Amino acid sequence: MGTPEFAVATLKMLVEQRYNVVAVVTQPDKPVGRHGSVLQPSAVKQYALAQGLPVLQPEKMKDPEFIAQLRSYRANLQVVVAFRMLPEVVWAMPEYGTFNVHAALLPQYRGAAPINWAIINGEKQTGVTTFFLDHNIDTGRIIMQLPFDIPETADVEYVYDGLMQLGAEICRQTLERIVEAGGHPESMPQDECATLHTAPKIFKETCEINWEQPARNVYNFVRGLSPVPGAWTRLVGPDGKETVLKVFRSQPADLAVGSQPVGSLFLSGKQRLCVVCGGQSAIELTDVQLAGKKRMAVRDFLNGMKDIECYRVK
Repeated sequence: MGTPEFAVATLKMLVEQRYNVVAVVTQPDKPVGRHGSVLQPSAVKQYALAQGLPVLQPEKMKDPEFIAQLRSYRANLQVVVAFRMLPEVVWAMPEYGTFNVHAALLPQYRGAAPINWAIINGEKQTGVTTFFLDHNIDTGRIIMQLPFDIPETADVEYVYDGLMQLGAEICRQTLERIVEAGGHPESMPQDECATLHTAPKIFKETCEINWEQPARNVYNFVRGLSPVPGAWTRLVGPDGKETVLKVFRSQPADLAVGSQPVGSLFLSGKQRLCVVCGGQSAIELTDVQLAGKKRMAVRDFLNGMKDIECYRVK
């Protein structure tokens, strides 16, 4: 059970390791295009069909017809990767239960966007966890965990790709444990006493940059949303007109900002565009995209913005 590219790596492993995948469950095809007239199948569906695997796409997980169809496959185990919350009638159906591959070291970063939030919060390490599903989101008994180091310059794309492959590997190791244990491997409850970071779903408004934060926090925020969905800000011109500016790459700048207000833009040299952040710190923007334009390096952006120091961000 899975939908995005992240889940394909695990499904591919199951197929290549010759596990008996009796069916694949994924989200319904998504309308795309200007008028939503074209239906786009999920990455998991595309791979499953290429392998000749049956694909189920329920609108509702409690649909009696879907439940009956799922039960007809008589699966003794279900594997979930980047899917949706399942009702008990689904996750309790198989003889050996249902386990999830989660892109964090639980109990930290429960929720829909664990990779983004780990980077936004400046974590130096994350990982993957397999756990048995229960009634709540990401709270079940842990089977295994594997760590993954986050380089200081890494963005979401780097960590996503790394955890995607590590997710397939932990699934393989988890299945071996389940087989060796006759279907019931050792598992342990999650530590509810820990100070928990959560990973709620990210929306457009979540991605707006708060320049009142210190430059290091802004830097982590930008890379935690790059390249998708992308951090953004409001670029305000001398006439007060606002334009959305996305920021894909940045770096803290060890520069004195004096008494300039937060959000002020200034040049360091001819091609270094910097922003005043909270705590009298500064950040250099290196890769941006103005609304209606292509993503570009700041040096190219500045070629079309000769009076950039008359602008500000907010």
